[in-house]
Amino acid sequence: MRHFNRLTATSVWRTNPELLLALHSRFGEPLDAYVNGSQVWLRDDGPGGMTLEWRLHPVAGYIRPDGLSTHEVFSSVIYQLTSEEPGTLTPKGLWDGLECFAAYGDEIEPAVLGTAVTTALGIAADHVGLVDHRKIGDQWERSGGAVSIIEGLCLELESSVTTPEMPEIDEMPNLGTDPLDEGL
Repeated sequence: MRHFNRLTATSVWRTNPELLLALHSRFGEPLDAYVNGSQVWLRDDGPGGMTLEWRLHPVAGYIRPDGLSTHEVFSSVIYQLTSEEPGTLTPKGLWDGLECFAAYGDEIEPAVLGTAVTTALGIAADHVGLVDHRKIGDQWERSGGAVSIIEGLCLELESSVTTPEMPEIDEMPNLGTDPLDEGL
């Protein structure tokens, strides 16, 4: 039996302070945080209230900052970004970027997802398209977390071939009469 890869519509942002501040201001604290550094929000931001998973992915080789629990990392970074106190936590040193996709295996078109996430977060994604989550996840697992999930997503999204939309029939240029109509 041959298995086909299932492609998933996804949106990806590279990490920067503005992105993290928007996440905090619009979504609040993550719903969950993982020892691998991921921070997760599940929100009904999709069309018709579809649940979207927002996942802040860690840098390759992520190491949790000393003195912080898994669930304190995000809030500590936000505190540092919004206070005048100097700190050692840098967003790019912890997370490569944010990914958003339909939760629970629901399907959504990339363009529809792109519109929904821009509305929800207030920042357009750097990339929107289809990815093979299984392939990228397998690479990350095999490396023991030594490769970047965001890099894998971006490479796949940047290399995907897109086909321009076909114009509507009434938008097609008039190329003259069809020779077959002239009785050749």
